[in-house]
Amino acid sequence: MYRAFRALALAALALFTLAPVYVMAMSSVKPLRDVQGPFTWWPSEITFAPYVEMWRTVPLAAYFANSAVVALCAMTCSTAIALFAGYAVSRYRFRGRRAFLATVLSTQMFPGILFLLPLFLIFANVDRLTGLELINSRAGLTVTYLTFSLPFAVWLLAGYLDSVPRELDEAAEVDGATPLGALFRVVVPAARPGIVAVAVYAFMTAWGEVLFASVLTDQDTRTLAVGLQAYATQANVYWNQVMAASLVVSVPVVLGFLALQRYLVAGLTAGAVKS
Repeated sequence: MYRAFRALALAALALFTLAPVYVMAMSSVKPLRDVQGPFTWWPSEITFAPYVEMWRTVPLAAYFANSAVVALCAMTCSTAIALFAGYAVSRYRFRGRRAFLATVLSTQMFPGILFLLPLFLIFANVDRLTGLELINSRAGLTVTYLTFSLPFAVWLLAGYLDSVPRELDEAAEVDGATPLGALFRVVVPAARPGIVAVAVYAFMTAWGEVLFASVLTDQDTRTLAVGLQAYATQANVYWNQVMAASLVVSVPVVLGFLALQRYLVAGLTAGAVKS
């Protein structure tokens, strides 16, 4: 009885999860009149024109490149900084260590919109004083996303590195390795799941963000999350092209997530139970 109930519950959950994906896929091959009319589960005719026209309606390739560059840079910087910070917190005992971790994690409790105006003013002053052009640039958006992902990344990686035995570091140092050499030669291979979890988290945080990307970018630096809104014009909303574009840009991210899923689960599980 329990197995039947569990199978039924899992089937209902899978149906609930896959139904939006099915609607998106079917809407992407519908003519525009079908999408704008009453909802139907199956198109009156199947057409792949939206997959061709979506590249012409908006500069989708440029938006995809902007999102990829910003997300990859934010992921790389966040992972590298969190690795050194997490290693220092995990391996060295200093006054205020626990308070530092609690303060870092507490920043995640504030809604992101609170930082929108302060960040914009900081970037505007930096642009005025130094000419770095952080507003309407990929660099400014990358720095913005670091402020979102880095606190949790440091906390998570410090917790995961606590689960790596210190004897590995000591054995490496006995063999003549420096602390930095022990980090890269011994600790990093053992902490690969935690590092992958941090990288995936940082990438996903930057990939799908809308609010800051809509304020800190212009036409040339716009990301996918904002650029998909360009399919809505004053005269019409090309919903079939929106669905086609959403499906196309989601495939690489989904495939990458599935490939790294086991590392992500292992990293989150181990890091969540350590202080």
